[in-house]
Amino acid sequence: MTATHKALSLPGLETAYDALATAIDEVGAGKTELFLVKLALLNANALGDPEQFQQHLQAALKDL
Repeated sequence: MTATHKALSLPGLETAYDALATAIDEVGAGKTELFLVKLALLNANALGDPEQFQQHLQAALKDL
C-alpha cells in the first residue's frame, strides 16, 4: 500500500485555524476538551493510520 501525503496550503491552514477557533468559541470553555478529543478521534479515523496519528500527537505535544 502506498501512502499519500495530502497537505494543506498556507491559506488552507489559515481557514482550518479560523474554523477551529470559531468552533472552540462556539462550544465554550466547559466543553472545549471534549470537543477537541472528539475532533482528534474523527481525524484519526479519517487518517486511517495509527502510526501517523501517533507522530502527529508527538508533534502537537512539542513546544506547548
